[in-house]
Amino acid sequence: MIALSLLVASLAGLSSAAASTHRLKERVAEPRNWIRLSAAPADQIIPLRIALPQLRFDELERQLYEVSDPDHPRYGQHLSKAEVETLVAPHPDSLGVVNAWLASHGLEEDDLERTPAQDWVTVRVPVALAEEMLATKYHAWQHADGGDVILRTTSYSLPAHVHDHVELVHPTTFFGHTRALRTTFRFSEVQDPPVPVSSEKILIPGSGITVDPSCNTTITVTCLKELYNAIGFQASAHNGNQIAVTGYLEQFANIQDLQTFYSQQRPDALNSSFKTVLINGGLNNQSAAEAGAEANLDTQFAFGLTFPTPATFFSTGGRPPFIPDIGTPTKSDTNEPYTKFLDFILAQNNIPQVISTSYGDDEQTVPIAFARRVCAGFAQLGARGTSLTFSSGDGGVGDGDPNPATQTCLTNDGRNATRFITGFPATCPFVTAVGATINVPEIAVDFSGGGFSDFFARPAYQHAAVTRFLDGLAPGTFAGLFNASGRAIPDVSAEGDKFGIIIGGQSFHIGGTSASSPTFAGFVSLLNSARLSAGKRPLGFLNPLLYSANVAATFNDITVGNNPGCGTEGFNATVGWDAITGLGTPDFGKLLSIVG
Repeated sequence: MIALSLLVASLAGLSSAAASTHRLKERVAEPRNWIRLSAAPADQIIPLRIALPQLRFDELERQLYEVSDPDHPRYGQHLSKAEVETLVAPHPDSLGVVNAWLASHGLEEDDLERTPAQDWVTVRVPVALAEEMLATKYHAWQHADGGDVILRTTSYSLPAHVHDHVELVHPTTFFGHTRALRTTFRFSEVQDPPVPVSSEKILIPGSGITVDPSCNTTITVTCLKELYNAIGFQASAHNGNQIAVTGYLEQFANIQDLQTFYSQQRPDALNSSFKTVLINGGLNNQSAAEAGAEANLDTQFAFGLTFPTPATFFSTGGRPPFIPDIGTPTKSDTNEPYTKFLDFILAQNNIPQVISTSYGDDEQTVPIAFARRVCAGFAQLGARGTSLTFSSGDGGVGDGDPNPATQTCLTNDGRNATRFITGFPATCPFVTAVGATINVPEIAVDFSGGGFSDFFARPAYQHAAVTRFLDGLAPGTFAGLFNASGRAIPDVSAEGDKFGIIIGGQSFHIGGTSASSPTFAGFVSLLNSARLSAGKRPLGFLNPLLYSANVAATFNDITVGNNPGCGTEGFNATVGWDAITGLGTPDFGKLLSIVG
């Protein structure tokens, strides 16, 4: 690549000339809650990820639905890694144009990193070169909460002849604030003195299922197995089944805490563990002081439910570490972490059949082109036979703030209009969004995220269920606050509060849809274990199956509760699908009788 000192000097007078040959690719309003700091240092190294159009993605999507539809002859016949890569590979013309454009800036093949399908190319360049390539100006921006500092721009352009051959460039206009989706955690020994409870089992109406009354105080692995009708089922350790959870933002899953958890809740799993895979500079800090609440919750319950199924924790780096007053060129990897995870997992030949994620952004903070491209990555995993569960969010119909009274719920497009705010990636139609319930018998918990996407249209698989819900709303309900034709979330739900976990050797209670996603994922993995042991294929992309009439009827319908936010009472739980608990919570025994 061009020598850095010569490059910066040669680019000093080129920005205006470059702009004249470029055409605007994307522009966003200055984001709320972000503060523009100084101009980015010219010699700061920035990794540019360039997405080339995926030539046959429509064909991939068609085949994804065929192999995921229980009524289709191809159901369960998932695609191979090579087949998926063929369908998402860019056109040779796009490769040629982009290669020539990069070469015109001194970037040769040795400077490029490509995904196996060649649909993404990454180059690490000084800010000065990125600005010249994109006819833009980068600044450091800091979130108003005093947290992340990132390098971003509010618009960028591409040469006219390159425009149709590049879908997006990142990092540019993405001002997301990825967070773990949890509401509260508290030190149980201090805040939860022993409360006498009845010794009589709680009978779940209409089911014959009984649950220990202690489950209204602390949710355990046994509580979930009782409530969701899985007592007595034993997963296999040897049939090829795997489960995984993802970790971001320096969330470390502590193995000693897992052992303590197992000693209390799953004694037969004691001395077993999980595999940790490090991605993009991810770490595996096992200090008790660094044990992550989110990471421990995910691993303890997902893996506690599914033992002895082989389990993996993916620790992905990517929290932006740029510090303007240091300006070290080697510390500016500002990429949002999902893309790094997708790069890694899609390149693997053997991937887990279930992966749970408890992180997300407000959908409106994610550029729509970027959201669609990440969603397309999840579609590739589904086509290969992996079920993806995501937490639906912890702000009710609001903007992620767990306190409805302080939610602003304003659009960030410059209009500052009041709007219900959904979360991404939960709104991607190729993942299963999981909301939250509480108590035994279950009701909807008020923080459970639910609503309708402004980016993705409602998929056919949920049309009937969601239409019935919308038809049941009084005319004019929340008019203008949501997109009634958008992809609706959540799809399903599971318990999401009072989970007893271990963090740093101490007992805590934790709650949030971040508990619900690994819980639901755990029961999906148990279903996969039964299927694989019977010589069947894994379930893969779940939603067409879940919304099918005979499967939807097996769910425990939640009809009490609402998810307030944005100055409203939010949506109500109702008979059938609703925008707080989805189809309801799983009955493993009934599901097993259909898909096992």
